[in-house]
Amino acid sequence: MRASLDRLEQFAIDVILERRFGKRAAVLRWFLYGLSWLFRAGVQARLWFYRHAFLKRSHPGVIVISVGNLTVGGTGKTPVVERLARTLKDGGRRVAILSRGYKSKRPPLLRRLQRKWLGMEKNKARVVHDGVKLLLDSRFAGDEPYMLARSLKDVPVLVDKDRVRAARQAVRDHGCDVLILDDGMQYLTLDRRIEIVLVDCQAPFGNGYLLPRGTLREPPVNLRRARYIFLTKSDGTDQSQLIEDLRKHNRTAEIIETTHRPLYLQNLYDEKDRRPLEYLRDKYIGVISGIARPESFEGKLRELGADLQITKRFADHHRFSDEELTDFVTRAIRRDLDLIVTTEKDSVRFPYNFNGDAVPIYYLRIEIEFLNGDESWQNFVDRLCEPQPIIAPQRFFA
Repeated sequence: MRASLDRLEQFAIDVILERRFGKRAAVLRWFLYGLSWLFRAGVQARLWFYRHAFLKRSHPGVIVISVGNLTVGGTGKTPVVERLARTLKDGGRRVAILSRGYKSKRPPLLRRLQRKWLGMEKNKARVVHDGVKLLLDSRFAGDEPYMLARSLKDVPVLVDKDRVRAARQAVRDHGCDVLILDDGMQYLTLDRRIEIVLVDCQAPFGNGYLLPRGTLREPPVNLRRARYIFLTKSDGTDQSQLIEDLRKHNRTAEIIETTHRPLYLQNLYDEKDRRPLEYLRDKYIGVISGIARPESFEGKLRELGADLQITKRFADHHRFSDEELTDFVTRAIRRDLDLIVTTEKDSVRFPYNFNGDAVPIYYLRIEIEFLNGDESWQNFVDRLCEPQPIIAPQRFFA
């Protein structure tokens, strides 16, 4: 059943991204195109209601920074959130990250009942990291929140669909004075001081269509809400045409150009085994991934000198089973590959107790690097890290 659903999801994604053709694909595309007009009307109506205060926003009395994007997946948001949180933390701010926890599992029923009987369940967000230790794994935290908590190590990360409730908890229980709203552009209930929107240089407006026909969550005109626009995954070429296109929708936002810079290879099952990027050169490798845009990741590995012999792509956020991984490792052994490589985001969804001795499995560690606009970034951080008066948070909640 699970495999059938995955195949169906992958078929729909391939149709949307123009990778599948034929009668079935054409019919589905026209059907989705009609739905996308209804989706657009709903998105713009919702914005109008918030803009004219028919729907209320809540404010936690501290600085809220939203980091989001116009498109579904693939903009490289997690490294930006990590860099922002770490920089503000180093600047003296008490930071927390608020996430929806997409595709995370609820705790087991018995644990939920125990917490409810003890009075712990009501109005509580799940705490992935409390600033001291990691409390949840990727199944119950979600991929991105777990990645952020594991990498940052000293920043509270909270997961809740109701991020107003999570914001209250972060301020009340963790004493935070800056909240980063992860994937927050479309979450309008929580008011924010700063809106950061990420735009992928390789596909800035997806395929040009709104959901469900395309990958746009909102029409490009809504970029006018952004105070900062981050161009991500730049290859260093001239981006003047893209910037000109963005200026049609937002004339005042600061535009900062970044790239995703690989750092090293980390063995999934051996923390002591870390390899420099040069290790990939002339190696025969297999690549397995479950991300929105695997082409970008695979292209990066080729740039680093690897010879990709076999690749296996799953749907975004796919949780790998022992059987799937065993099958791929078997193929790698038959082809006499040197290693298997996946993304850091995928690595948190691999089986914990898998035997990775037959063919070593590594993930590629990535961080963002500023190509243009680093002065704007530094000014932004410096302003946020200036001492601020403390305001009682309870007065500001709706």
